[in-house]
Amino acid sequence: LHPGQTVIEATSGNTGIGLAMVCARKGYPLVIVMAENFSVERRKLMRFLGAQVILTPAAEKGSGMLAKAIELAERHGWFLCRQFENEANADFHSRTTAREILADFDDAPLDYWVTGTGTGGTLKGVARVLKAESPRTKIVVCEPDNVQILGSGIAMPDTPGESHPLFRPHLMQGWTPDFIPRLTGDALASNYVDRIVPVSGAESLRLARELALKEGILTGITGGATLAGALEVARKAPAGSNILFMVPDTGERYLSTVLFEHISADMTAEEIEISKSTPSCRFDQPSAPPAAQPAAATAADMAVAKPDVEAAAYVAEATGAADNPVVMFALEWCEFCWSVRRFFARLGVPYRSVDLDSVALQEGNLGGRIRAALTARTACRTIPQIFVGGHFIGGCTETFDAYRSGELQRLLKESGVAFDEAAGVDPYGFFPAWLQSRQAVAQAAQEKLPAA
Repeated sequence: LHPGQTVIEATSGNTGIGLAMVCARKGYPLVIVMAENFSVERRKLMRFLGAQVILTPAAEKGSGMLAKAIELAERHGWFLCRQFENEANADFHSRTTAREILADFDDAPLDYWVTGTGTGGTLKGVARVLKAESPRTKIVVCEPDNVQILGSGIAMPDTPGESHPLFRPHLMQGWTPDFIPRLTGDALASNYVDRIVPVSGAESLRLARELALKEGILTGITGGATLAGALEVARKAPAGSNILFMVPDTGERYLSTVLFEHISADMTAEEIEISKSTPSCRFDQPSAPPAAQPAAATAADMAVAKPDVEAAAYVAEATGAADNPVVMFALEWCEFCWSVRRFFARLGVPYRSVDLDSVALQEGNLGGRIRAALTARTACRTIPQIFVGGHFIGGCTETFDAYRSGELQRLLKESGVAFDEAAGVDPYGFFPAWLQSRQAVAQAAQEKLPAA
């Protein structure tokens, strides 16, 4: 590895995230190659850390992403980390993970160590130390019950790049690629592994959720899978045995996967009922206005309450400009404003954004005065407010509804605004992801009504 050289690696994501952190700190460009079926959170995290993520078709499996990484490294002269065969992978676990385990069990015997395996680095690195320094410890490796590659004893095909004949898609991201990595093969050949335990995907999901609900441990599917293997070991282990299992991942990297498919972003029916148990801040009815409190009006209050000529002229000029017919009065970091921004960007609609809270409009409370002038003109108090050719569309929802009805397209054409007429987007997809569904609240209320 040379200063400034690009680093490249094939990974399901966890090693890639670690590499992205190190490369960001050390100043190395990083390219990650990852199969498209690994969780979206992982690729976003790596890109957030500055890495470029090259996706490969899921059908090409782990061997495909590895072949792509090798191909790119050779083509561009990049440094390939080779985690599936690099002895540094196993050596680091021998120096750190294994030593930590032994230190934690310096006053008690460790009877079983249970782990899964992906590259084989953790397995080989820890197992060889435990075999040498804690020979009573049994090494147990877990693998998906529908892909029992290691347990089968069947060797890899002789043809380079060909998948193991028993490989099938499975839930444990990062475990059990479609080939037997060199480091895993070394651990098996050295007789480090005492037992191989198949675990089911359904049980892995259940136990990952149980770890969260009962232990407060937020792990991924592989954490639940390793616990499943440890519990299987415990069923047959002598009473009083000490069993250590690895939790190799965090649940936050699985939000887009089946692990969280039962978790709603909207309130559940039970949560809606809790909300309705008190009168304020509800989605099914407006909150009662606060009781009036006598207070002296400030100069800023008076300016906002009574729009002045300057503010009204500003609004008239902005909404009447023929050279910029699409105008959005916005707040810089309002997420509904950003929903419209993303929507216009997708359609290729040029527009002027008047950010009322920007530094440029703070002097003399001009932004607040403009907002008061808007309210006086439109009778609308919310932001954003969108105009096309001087015609007031409304806010975010009204703009999206106008697109759905075709009214927005008509106004854009009449104003001579070019846009992508074939975009075919659903504008509601641009709403903030956190938005509570009003329809869900209404449906929950309807379900509570007595039958006629």
